[in-house]
Amino acid sequence: MVDAGVSLAPRLAPTDLVFVAGDLGAGKTTLVRGILRGLGHDGPVPSPTFTLLEPYRIGGVDVIHADLYRLKDPGELEMLGMRDYLGTCLCLVEWPERAGGWLPAPDWRIDLSGSGEAGRTLCLSARD
Repeated sequence: MVDAGVSLAPRLAPTDLVFVAGDLGAGKTTLVRGILRGLGHDGPVPSPTFTLLEPYRIGGVDVIHADLYRLKDPGELEMLGMRDYLGTCLCLVEWPERAGGWLPAPDWRIDLSGSGEAGRTLCLSARD
């Protein structure tokens, strides 16, 4: 998944909204780590499971890595200031379905399935 993220990174615009969906253990955070590496980030990439949002500044581009797994109510996104990030920075959002329609349609959607020795499948779609 890291290699897939590294390959995808140059195709993303600095203001894209990217949904990363899949079951637990499907590789969502690993894929995001790859995207961040592909953009030039060489530091740690913690999972934002408990903080919900992790900001990065990479080569002049602001990036938000969001993990909505523990989101209790979509309204929390407003309190976290998510609206301020949309359209102004690259937003990588894990568990987007937890936003309950609060987020706009993504520029990219990545659906991951499978895990372990059976391998993983990545399905990528982009907005026209």
